[in-house]
Parts: sequence; C-alpha cells; structure tokens
Amino acid sequence: MPQLPLTDESFREVASRYATGVVVVTTTADGFDHAMTATSFATVSLDPMLALVCVEQETRFHDALCGSGGPDSGGNTWGVSVLTEQAVPAASWFATKGRPLHGQFDRFPHYRGPQTGTILLEDSIATMELRTTGLIPSGDHTIALGEVLSLSVSEELVQRTPAEDSGWPLTYWARRYRNLSR
Repeated sequence: MPQLPLTDESFREVASRYATGVVVVTTTADGFDHAMTATSFATVSLDPMLALVCVEQETRFHDALCGSGGPDSGGNTWGVSVLTEQAVPAASWFATKGRPLHGQFDRFPHYRGPQTGTILLEDSIATMELRTTGLIPSGDHTIALGEVLSLSVSEELVQRTPAEDSGWPLTYWARRYRNLSR
C-alpha cells in the first residue's frame, strides 16, 4: 500500500475510507433550534450511558451546543436522530453551511423529545436525547460528551430484524451518502 504525504487532503482521503452512520444532531440555544449532520458520533459507555459527537469549532452549531464558556460550560441538552437511507435530503440540508436558521426544519417532519424538548426527526431509525457532561477541545473540533436521557426506536422496526427489507441506515463512505441494502 503506497504511503501518502501528511497533508490535509491525504488525511481526508484516508478518513473517508472509514464507513460511518449518519445522524442529525439538534439543540436549542437562545430560543432558536439548531442542527447539524454528523458522521462523528459514537456511543461511549453503558454505565453510565454516554455518547459523543465531534463539532467543528468554527460553526454556529458549535456556539449553540458548546457555548463560549470553555470546556466546563456543559449542561446543554441535545438530540440525535439516526437517519434512514431515505433521509439523504435531510442529511444534505443539515450539512449545508449558511442555511437559514429560521424555518430550517419546515421541510422535514419532526417532533420535540419528551425529556429535553429538542427537535428529533421522524425519518429516523432511532433517536436519543442527551445532556452534555463534558466538552473537550480537540484540534479544530470539540468533543461533546453527553449522558443519555431518553432512547427510542422506530415503531415499525421494533418487531423486525435489521436483515429485513426496510429500516436500513444511511451511511457515509468515500465522501458520498450510501446505504447498506445495496
């Protein structure tokens, strides 16, 4: 396997070869709902239940979720919607920088989570609501660590196994949205 130079482009190329799931992360700050598409989401621990998301520091979503109070300014709540393969329009929209803040959820069915009131997308395989327990600045991103407050899974998927024909997750690989069913 040929070695690549240690450049931003080489790093992006190698990192793009790791297939990941796609989620939309949501939060509310200063009376406005915010969202971003993420592939850098992971569960961390069962006891206590923890998950994390990495957020680019130079975005308005970062300001909404992480604030400007430094690494100990946690306490915000956020939601995670695990997207289905049909949710490419939502993934693309919430990945668009500079989209209007007002009305950004209008074209996607959604509801408010029971624990936090954070928006969750209906076109999801599963959702969770979290409370930030830690913020770790890391390079040009911040790792937001959160305690899980609620969990849900699509009702139509409860009795099915992932091997059946519907309920496939949206994935991201080689800089494109993909799915596991094909």
